[in-house]
Amino acid sequence: MRKISTFLLPLVVILAACAWASVYAVDRLMIGWFTDDLTIRGGLIERALEEPVRRSVEAANFESLQQRFERVSTDERLFAVGLCAEDGSLIAGSQKFEKRMGCQMSVLEPTTFVTDLPTGLYHIQIMPIPTTDTPRYGLVLIHDMSFASKRSTDTKLKIFAFFLLLGTLIATATLALFRLAFSQWARQIRSIISGTGGSDLAGVSRELLPVLSEFRSAMLQIADGSRFKDEARELWTPKRLRDLLNTRLAGEKVIILANREPYIHVRRGDKIEVQRPASGMVTALEPIMRACSGVWIAHGSGDADRDVVDNHDRVGVPPENPEYQLRRVWLTPQEETGYYFGFANEGLWPLCHIAHIRPIFRREDWETYKLVNQRFAQAVIDEAGCDDPIVLVQDYHFALAPRMIREVLPRATIITFWHIPWPNAEKFGICPWRAEILEGLLGSTIIGFHTRTHVNNFMDTVDREIESRLNREDFSISFKGRLSAVRNYPISIEFPPQKLQEVPTSAESRSRVLARHNLPPTTAIGVGIERLDYTKGILERFASIERLLEMMPEHIGNVCFIQIVAPSRWRIQAYSQFADEVRILAATINAKYTKDGVAPILLIEKHHEVPEVYEYYRAADFCVVSSLHDGMNLVAKEFVASRDDEQGVLILSVFAGASRELPEALIVNPYDIDECARAISQALSMDPTERRQRMRTMREQIKEWNVFRWAARMILDAAEIREKERLMRVIDSASPATRRAVKRVTESIS
Repeated sequence: MRKISTFLLPLVVILAACAWASVYAVDRLMIGWFTDDLTIRGGLIERALEEPVRRSVEAANFESLQQRFERVSTDERLFAVGLCAEDGSLIAGSQKFEKRMGCQMSVLEPTTFVTDLPTGLYHIQIMPIPTTDTPRYGLVLIHDMSFASKRSTDTKLKIFAFFLLLGTLIATATLALFRLAFSQWARQIRSIISGTGGSDLAGVSRELLPVLSEFRSAMLQIADGSRFKDEARELWTPKRLRDLLNTRLAGEKVIILANREPYIHVRRGDKIEVQRPASGMVTALEPIMRACSGVWIAHGSGDADRDVVDNHDRVGVPPENPEYQLRRVWLTPQEETGYYFGFANEGLWPLCHIAHIRPIFRREDWETYKLVNQRFAQAVIDEAGCDDPIVLVQDYHFALAPRMIREVLPRATIITFWHIPWPNAEKFGICPWRAEILEGLLGSTIIGFHTRTHVNNFMDTVDREIESRLNREDFSISFKGRLSAVRNYPISIEFPPQKLQEVPTSAESRSRVLARHNLPPTTAIGVGIERLDYTKGILERFASIERLLEMMPEHIGNVCFIQIVAPSRWRIQAYSQFADEVRILAATINAKYTKDGVAPILLIEKHHEVPEVYEYYRAADFCVVSSLHDGMNLVAKEFVASRDDEQGVLILSVFAGASRELPEALIVNPYDIDECARAISQALSMDPTERRQRMRTMREQIKEWNVFRWAARMILDAAEIREKERLMRVIDSASPATRRAVKRVTESIS
């Protein structure tokens, strides 16, 4: 009865709404018809009376008008007739007009209207009488519209009766069909969900039982996924992510494939030190691996990396409390040159970024790129230990690896996340091996990007370059008989960052930074922290500082912008030339605007550990992220996450993906130097209350949409696809009779 009432209640509401709308529409329509009819009728009467009335008015023979009006108003629907002067006085009128009506309305313009008076509904028509004398007069005709109200009421009752009958017929027919269908498949559904089977499955092949068991398991998994999605508003934490993994991917092997390793071992004299690379990707993924306890496969680039691994090239990390395994893959200098510095960073990196650097593609670099991708793919296969691992492939260094892994492990769940922008189809067409790269990526179960724009660009590129079927409604691509989902997952960071516990308060951090660089206590501090890369807008940032000091000389000697850059890809000519330009511009500005020992730009080319970076974030009055083109840019989110004092101002490029999530920052076009200079000035003069409101809102955004939620969204999507694929494999392996039986059950459910 509850299901029946659940169905009937919306039906009754819908029918009642339709009935009310129909009654209202018909009522308005009928009133309009009657009004038009009376207007035409009144016009005829007015034209018949116009000449006699005009003569009587000019002769001042109003008594004859009184008699004429009485005769005319004996008509069945004409309620009253009157002649009114422009001063509102009644000159002549029928008996009903004199007793119940007046001359309050204007008679100088022809008018027709319907009015609802206490005595009923009336149609009033006024026609000015043309005379040569003054005052002027108007003939007033009043029709009784009570007949229209009566007919409207009758029509309403008939419409309500029609809908009542219609609703009864629909409900009766629908309930009959519902009961008939329900009686046929309800028992099957109960047996599948409950797992009881028994006599309800009589006549079905025994092979169906394991299929139904898998089907039931898949349904329960989907229900669990729905529960996690329903709880999406709750804060995602490492524990909650582990719970999700245990629920949806219990006992599954999770492997991350990335070029950059999360911990690098380097020699300092006779000692081996551990460094954390300056990488947004590492910042985002390392907390995930601590929650998953899987394997991270990466290029061993540190000069002491080989000294700390075991016989299988593995080492437990983090060093102070190992929670997962780091598997290192070794490359020769020639391989690193061709794969990393060559094809990946002289070819794909400028191809995907709008930074006005021409991409360089060499055949030998491409061959090395393929070779290294195969080596890393083999490392994933070696570490899998099963035929269906979960592999998270990271970034443009491994565009070919998903297809290579798929060929050996066809049941693997491969999630490829492209951390940099994806260009439009025309620009990607520059790449000589564009088809091979797309085919490699389409070996993935899911291909992820930061923004919907990058998703659309990828779909357009596939549509243009290779033969495939695209579904733009659910963003999926079918290629060589396999489906790949294309999704946008805006990446984030851990909140609060674990390393923030090692950093002093904002006030103490500021004191330390001022003392470290011999700056006066009143100096305003700005920071920029990133790799020394031409896509980060560092030259434009320095030009904005210079422009600020030109426009507002009072800031000279009172503002110091600390630019920390980690040396990056120094073997690439474009990077070494860019580094020289940065140094020259900083020196030029400092030579011009240094005052009382305070240089406007402090350029620090040195790798900093995470706690040191957060110390600068906390010390700063403002942080500038002026990317010329960026997938996300996690520096912006790190700065916000560090400011638990809810102070500091973020100046953020509109071309960074983070600008879509943090609109409370001061959003700027980094190419507009004057706009950036004004934004810095605004940051320096901003009221503390406004700074707090902006920072608090951004912190809430990052807290809710943290890196664990980013990972959970991908895992949930992958788990659903994984369960469906497992179920289909079971069904495909069954006999034809079993497949037909399962088809009947699933069709009855749908």
